[in-house]
Amino acid sequence: MQLHILNEKLWFPPVESALEDGLLAMGGDLNTERLLLAYKKGIFPWYDGDTPLWWCPNPRFILLPDELKVSKSMKVLLKRDAFEFTINKNFPAVINACKAKERKGQDGTWIKNEVVRAYTELHKLGYAHSAEAWQDGALVGGLYGVKLGKVFFGESMFSHASNASKYAFIKLVEQLKAEGILLIDCQVYTEHLESLGAKMIMRQQFTHLLEQLL
Repeated sequence: MQLHILNEKLWFPPVESALEDGLLAMGGDLNTERLLLAYKKGIFPWYDGDTPLWWCPNPRFILLPDELKVSKSMKVLLKRDAFEFTINKNFPAVINACKAKERKGQDGTWIKNEVVRAYTELHKLGYAHSAEAWQDGALVGGLYGVKLGKVFFGESMFSHASNASKYAFIKLVEQLKAEGILLIDCQVYTEHLESLGAKMIMRQQFTHLLEQLL
């Protein structure tokens, strides 16, 4: 397979041409039109240094809202409203907290300043959304992603208190389900999200779902 190099032209190669690890292309920019086109095709950006890398892995990690798993311990926290939950109360604080989070096995963060600017613009346009968990007035957990059609594309989450990000995620999934969202893209495997019901599906099945739900 060949790694495609993007320029000013607004396009992406077929997702089937991605390398074995899911890397499809590099270069280009994070302007709004390119980002929205990417999501519609099942492609998402990560950064390597100063260069945007565009990915469409196979298999794909997703969650169907109807298959959300809530443990007994989380049900207790939800029942007693352990955190205050909000949506879009402070998108900049959420994405910057995700940016600052240290992650095992990673040197630095893929959330560059360009990413913060691009997704903040998507938020202003109504495409990117944040979910927050608060405790005693302090932001202690949350996540952000992009909503298109009946799909929510999750991007990143953070937690400064035990179970805060999981709490925000569960509450968000419940809200998205009420809004008619039928698919949540989790991109790549994490044990954290698997415990909440996320699963792997083949890329072809994922892109077929996008065609139906966008």
